[in-house]
Amino acid sequence: MERTLIILKPDAVQRGLCGEILSRFERKGLQVAGMKLMRIPRALAEKHYESHKGKGFYEGLLNFMTSSPVVVLALAGKDAIVIARKMMGATFGSKAEPGTIRGDYGVSNSFNLIHGSDSPEAAARELGLFFKSDELVDWTPANQVWVYDLSKGQPE
Repeated sequence: MERTLIILKPDAVQRGLCGEILSRFERKGLQVAGMKLMRIPRALAEKHYESHKGKGFYEGLLNFMTSSPVVVLALAGKDAIVIARKMMGATFGSKAEPGTIRGDYGVSNSFNLIHGSDSPEAAARELGLFFKSDELVDWTPANQVWVYDLSKGQPE
């Protein structure tokens, strides 16, 4: 099973949308492997977003991400990265399709509710930034046989 990092950003926390967003992922069949409420220290935000350093929005992004608590999730499942990103929708809420998280709850081009890893390499890096290895839990939900067709031994 693949893991991905999801951050419910300050606007999601402040608007009380964390439970709703988390329940969407769980109802889809992704499982929580790690979760915590935290305030991101500036140095961690700089490291996490270092690929954006020098871009016009970088300083504002750092200020936003450190302005309020966030909920950090490690989600697991077959194709978890692609599934989570489809569920999130387009980056800007004003352009995101209805039915996606950003499409249903976002209108801003600055406050976009959620971050999700965009590749297995990014997920490994980002999970390592936000979780210690002993904070991630390997477990099998009782409903997994109803989420995946396991008749061939692997999730379909």
